[in-house]
Amino acid sequence: MRGTRLRRIYMDYAATTPVDKRVLEAMLPYFSEFYGNASEIHSFGLEAKRALEGSREKVAHIMNSDPAQIIFTSGATESNNLALKGIALANKEKGRHIIISSIEHDCVLDSARWLETQGFELTLLPVDRYGLVNPAVVERAIRSDTLLVSVMHSNNEIGVLEPIAEIGKICREKGVFFHSDAVQSIGKISVNVEELGVDLLSVSAHKLYGPKGVGALYISEGIRLEPLAHGGGHEWGMRSGTENVAGIVGFGEACRIAEEEMPKESPRLTILRDKLISRILEVGDTCLNGHPTKRLPNNANFSFKYIEGEALLLRLDDKGIAASTGSACSSKSAEPSHVLLALGLKPEDARGSLRLTLGRWTTKDEVDYVSGVLPPIVEELRSLSPLAR
Repeated sequence: MRGTRLRRIYMDYAATTPVDKRVLEAMLPYFSEFYGNASEIHSFGLEAKRALEGSREKVAHIMNSDPAQIIFTSGATESNNLALKGIALANKEKGRHIIISSIEHDCVLDSARWLETQGFELTLLPVDRYGLVNPAVVERAIRSDTLLVSVMHSNNEIGVLEPIAEIGKICREKGVFFHSDAVQSIGKISVNVEELGVDLLSVSAHKLYGPKGVGALYISEGIRLEPLAHGGGHEWGMRSGTENVAGIVGFGEACRIAEEEMPKESPRLTILRDKLISRILEVGDTCLNGHPTKRLPNNANFSFKYIEGEALLLRLDDKGIAASTGSACSSKSAEPSHVLLALGLKPEDARGSLRLTLGRWTTKDEVDYVSGVLPPIVEELRSLSPLAR
């Protein structure tokens, strides 16, 4: 008897997104037809240069910045490294104290810890039980030798939206540089660098239906950075290396599409997210991680008592559902999420977490299917768990 094909449902859009077919179509000519090096002055190079600068305008437009304030990178990790290390190394005469939140992505945390080995001092800001940074706590943490504050726009695990504009205002008043990792926010909600008061802002293409391997860093006018990659002086000397023109074209097109569709897509995802949350919270001994309303429209993160998140992921995968326990960059670690621990969760509860993130092709039918499949899996795992006895 012929077997039934397993249904496949993707609910891990925070880890990465599929490339939109419209983005792929925009990219294809730049692999084999318009393949010039954008640094050359002949016609092949000028074609590539025009495409690169056109994409720079699209990336700048989605965050309300000047195109001259955007430099292209290989992705969020490089952008965040360049922001923190670049500011610190170029401006250390102004101070050696750095402040970041305790729920930052590992690439921000590890960059800050590396700077500690170079003679800088680090302060980790606490968050409340929802994962929110209190602007008053930021203000109290700023000292006369504080050089930089870095707080992410939205958290990659729990989706909480931080009060960036309030923190930005404080940093401006204190004369402190301010960086924000907006990788999860761009394309889902409005991000306006002028309103936020940031000096630096990191974004990545593959989180908004663009290709992997390309990102950008917004750098406010007059900001000095020490480059991490030296060479031919590309990207105004901030990031040497031949530009990934095809990837940058895809990034620009992804930004254009996201900006165009955001007014309808964001409310649609919010409705699906809230439906998913309400259904899953009907399961006993379950809590929602992050703020109930101050969160990304596509993010739902839960903790289930008495079970391991990894076992839950495997059972869901057996049902054709792709999900995550947290950050894709640290999902293989046996340690509980530093984000959930910062919220005050016990290690055993943090290990029972599940992140479901929705996207452009998520349907109501898929949300209903996951909402129906998940509760009995949780109950089955609890019946087998010694923690529940």
